Amino acid sequence: MIDLRSDTVTQPTEAMRRAMAAAEVGDDVYGEDPTVNRLQEMAAAMLGKEAALFVPSGTMGNLIAVLVHCQRGDEVLVGEKSHTFLFEAGGISALGGVHSRQLPNRADGGLALEDIQRSIRPEDVHQPPTRLICLENTHNFCGGTVQSVEYMRQVGQLAQEYGLKVHLDGARLFNAATAIVEQQGGEVRKVARELVEPVDSLMFCLSKGLCAPVGSLLCGSEAFIREARRVRKMLGGGMRQVGVLAAAGLVALESMVDRLHEDHRRARRLAEGLRAIPGLVLDAMTPVTNMVFLSLATDVPWNAAQVAARLREKGVLVGKVGERRFRLVTHYWIDDAAVERTLQAFREVL
Repeated sequence: MIDLRSDTVTQPTEAMRRAMAAAEVGDDVYGEDPTVNRLQEMAAAMLGKEAALFVPSGTMGNLIAVLVHCQRGDEVLVGEKSHTFLFEAGGISALGGVHSRQLPNRADGGLALEDIQRSIRPEDVHQPPTRLICLENTHNFCGGTVQSVEYMRQVGQLAQEYGLKVHLDGARLFNAATAIVEQQGGEVRKVARELVEPVDSLMFCLSKGLCAPVGSLLCGSEAFIREARRVRKMLGGGMRQVGVLAAAGLVALESMVDRLHEDHRRARRLAEGLRAIPGLVLDAMTPVTNMVFLSLATDVPWNAAQVAARLREKGVLVGKVGERRFRLVTHYWIDDAAVERTLQAFREVL
C-alpha cells in the first residue's frame, strides 16, 4: 500500500532498527539513560536552547509546555485552526484549567500581530490573565504552511513587551526550515535555530518526517525543563529504559533532517499531476511543504469517503479531512514511483 494519510505512518529505517537493538540504556526517571540524555543534549544544542526533554508524543509536549507556563485560570492565545485547540482533546482546559482564547488564523497559519495585541487582557479581576501565546510551524490545518523567521521575531518582541511567554508547536519544524531554505537558501539547522530563537519553549516531533517510530522533544531553558520533567511524571510520561526509542531519534536528527527537501519535491510533483486531473480542485497555496490539500469538484458525484475507498482498492491510502476534501502527505517511504502510481490511481477512479 502507498500510504499518504500522514507522515506519522512512517516505519523506522534499518539504521534506526539497528541502533535501537544496540542502544545502551538506563533508568531515565533517575536520569541514567545515556542514550536519551545524548538525544536531549543534541536537540537542545541544535536549536540553541539550554535543555530538552524526550516525551512520548507532541500532544504531551504541548500540554506540558502550557502547564509549565500557566496556572489554573490563566489564558493562552491560540489559533482557531491550531492543533492544540482542535486535535489535543482539550487537554489544556481539562487537565490544566487553562482558558484558551482562539484567534483567527491567517491563510499562512500565522496570527495577525494586531489580533494578538488586541487580545491581551488588561489587569482586571473579572478577566483571566493572559500568560502565553502558542504558535504552530509548519501549520497543519492551514495546509502545511510556514511562518517566517521575521514573523517569529515579531511575535517574540510583542510578547516581551507585554511580559508574555511564547510556545511553538513545531511538530514539523524542520519542514518549515527546509521550505525557507528552498526559497531563500541557507542551511536547514541554522534556519531552524533562527525560527525558535524568539520562543520560550518549543516542541518538535521525531515521529513524522524524521521517520522515528515514536517521540518528541520539548526544548527550553534549564529551569523550564526541570519543571517540565516534573509535569511529565505527573502526566504518566516518566519512562524507564527509553534509550531503545531515543536511539532511533538520534539517527533521525543525524540523517533525516537534510533529506526533507525530497518529500517537498515529491509533494510538488504530486500536486502538479493532481491539478491536471478533471474533478480535482487543489488549494491555492498547496503544497508549501510536504502536504497536498485538495477537494472534489462540484460535478463529481461521489464524496471523499467513496473516492478514498476506490483508491484503497488500487493500493493507495489518502487522508479524508472533510466531506469532499483530502490531505495527502509525502514522507520517507513515498518515492517517485509511488507518486506516479498515486496519480494513475486518481485518474482511474475519477
